[in-house]
Amino acid sequence: MMTATQMRAARALLGIDQKTLAELSSLSVPTIQRMESSDGNVRGVVESLTKVVAALELAGIELIGDGAASPSGGRGVRLKSSK
Repeated sequence: MMTATQMRAARALLGIDQKTLAELSSLSVPTIQRMESSDGNVRGVVESLTKVVAALELAGIELIGDGAASPSGGRGVRLKSSK
């Protein structure tokens, strides 16, 4: 699962806007906007989420879940868990 914060951060790391992500994932800009405005995990059609994840991965983004290691290494950003 991907959070809305991860989705926005991934775009920032790539230096792309919502329109570009929409084009890369073959989705509409309003769909990307709705996904990014979700609280917590991105809500939406599973097929749309799959397209976004695939587009981000193809562009070089590795999504890291809570407590998961980054197997391929590289630079990245991770939020510390709040205690």
